[in-house]
Amino acid sequence: MKKVIVDMDGVMADVYHQLAKFEKRDTGRDIELSELTGRPEIDVFPNGKKHVNEVGFFRTLPVMKGSREALEYLNKKYELYIVSAGMEFPNSLREKYDWLAEHFPFITWEQIVLCGSKKVVSGDVMIDDYPKNLDHFDGQRLIFTQPHNELIENETYKRVHSWEEIMNIL
Repeated sequence: MKKVIVDMDGVMADVYHQLAKFEKRDTGRDIELSELTGRPEIDVFPNGKKHVNEVGFFRTLPVMKGSREALEYLNKKYELYIVSAGMEFPNSLREKYDWLAEHFPFITWEQIVLCGSKKVVSGDVMIDDYPKNLDHFDGQRLIFTQPHNELIENETYKRVHSWEEIMNIL
């Protein structure tokens, strides 16, 4: 059975909408996600570092459209693991676990890997939005489109724009 590794933030959980919401709350500034193409998150969300360290940020992330249904399907078909780098933001560890338990109850604790670096992860397929996580991976690499990676072209990745596309591939 193939082992499928899925990132959480930016793939299952909509971090961009959460960052925009927190920015609006704190500054009153509206951020149009369509204007962020190719720009690093740190440039776009000046208060982002503060927000991701705030209690509740990861616990209240919106669910990415189509992810719940797709992951339920993939969980029945493959050996599925959710792998998220959470060590940089210690509050996120419990919040990510609780978020997954609420929104993806069919994923067991044994399928959740909260880590520092994803360089130790191996499998057949990895779905992630950050090239730094895909670059070391030896299996099939699916890059989930987010504004920060839209302009990246790399023939070792297959770009996917939605969970529907992922289901068609897998």
